[in-house]
Amino acid sequence: MDATRIIAIRHGETAWNVDTRIQGQLDIPLNDTGRWQAERLARALAAHEPIDMVYTSDLLRAWETARAVSESTGAPMVADEGLRERGFGVFQGKTFAEIEATLPEESLLWRKRDPFWAPEGGESLTAMRRRVVETLHTLASRHTGEQIVLVAHGGVLDLLYRAATGQQLQAPRTWQVGNAAINRLLWTPEGLTLVGWSDTSHLDDETLDETST
Repeated sequence: MDATRIIAIRHGETAWNVDTRIQGQLDIPLNDTGRWQAERLARALAAHEPIDMVYTSDLLRAWETARAVSESTGAPMVADEGLRERGFGVFQGKTFAEIEATLPEESLLWRKRDPFWAPEGGESLTAMRRRVVETLHTLASRHTGEQIVLVAHGGVLDLLYRAATGQQLQAPRTWQVGNAAINRLLWTPEGLTLVGWSDTSHLDDETLDETST
């Protein structure tokens, strides 16, 4: 079977994640917790997983996370703009509360997950899904019989879950997209299959502490 195993990762934590501030396609670095998460993730994958390639969004928070994985596993790393977070236009840089206060009508459309609506200067869910799915197909088709890592963003991971499970864009999210969690998918030319989701055991595993090795 022409299948590619995929480990999909949301970047480690940033200060803006903590503040519930919309990052979109702004270039926000990891905070100290995010760098720690990236290192724990990298050690876990290096210890247990054969990785043939690491693909990452070119935004800094994803790139920093992917670099840790690449350095630990020895797998080459390539950045791809197709793995970027949704373009949020005028929402970018604002907190959830600020958006509700200053852009109430747009905030409602956002929370209703209108698939065709886009914030001014931003990207609709429909357009983002097309971008993400096309990027995934292009990258995964290069690695049949292999395992790759994709490091991206919460919005990207959400769309991958929906694609693998048949969830509609408007459906409320009932699954986690935690920072540095391990999510497993199987790609074939026919589409995506969900294998495992939101594994955070590596973030709790004391055997991965530097002081214990």
